[in-house]
Amino acid sequence: MRGHKIEAVIFDWAGTTVDYGCFAPVKAFNEAFKKFGIAPTVNEIREPMGMLKIDHIRTMLNMERISKLWKEIYGKVFTEDDVYNIYAEFENSLFESLAAFAKPKKGVCETAEQLRKRGIKIGSTTGYTDEMMRIVASETEKNGYAPDVCITPDMTEGFGRPYPYMIFENMKRLEIMSTGSVIKVGDTVSDIKEGKNAGVWTVGIIEGSSESGLTEEEFNSLSESEKKQLAEKVENKFSDNGADFVISDISEICNVIDKINLSGNN
Repeated sequence: MRGHKIEAVIFDWAGTTVDYGCFAPVKAFNEAFKKFGIAPTVNEIREPMGMLKIDHIRTMLNMERISKLWKEIYGKVFTEDDVYNIYAEFENSLFESLAAFAKPKKGVCETAEQLRKRGIKIGSTTGYTDEMMRIVASETEKNGYAPDVCITPDMTEGFGRPYPYMIFENMKRLEIMSTGSVIKVGDTVSDIKEGKNAGVWTVGIIEGSSESGLTEEEFNSLSESEKKQLAEKVENKFSDNGADFVISDISEICNVIDKINLSGNN
């Protein structure tokens, strides 16, 4: 990808630009599965985070512990009807709380402004549907953050992450010709895989991420050594999944752009 200047940055939403710690979907998944007699662990909920939400539910139902519990409770393996029934409960729960979790994270509005001053376009991908994003995008715009493009899996025939098509749709609408001119930034392994599959630069974000799994208050209460330990753990997970860069917070994306642009001139 050498020789290309960065023309666009494509951000994820929950856990990356809004919803510190990515808690809106965690809460909704938890409540939805409990309605069916299963109490998922936080790790089980977070492992598929970033995927299209109905795919997320299928992934959870296929997990060994949850699959076993489902058979014990219902005497059979889950069906697609079960997936859609859980998803309906998930949607109901999520819609009740989406607006409350749509505040831009610290530094997001300022970073977007810096990118625009550099002439860099801002795109976005998400695991949320069109209907969900209408709520989130409306709230974030009120608070000063609005990307140039917002692509959901609904716009790519239901192919969410880790498929690369939302990134390609961003590129089409932003009129970007080369994948080498694009950075994908996200807070989950699904984000990194989406970027790798699209052939763009990939950046994992640590603070406020789903992989960190902490509220802002919980993170701020950690000692410096605990913060460092958490950062190393998250960084290793992103790097193990192919991330080109890992940053502490969104404000560091401009430094990444400078590194990529400089390397292209060497």
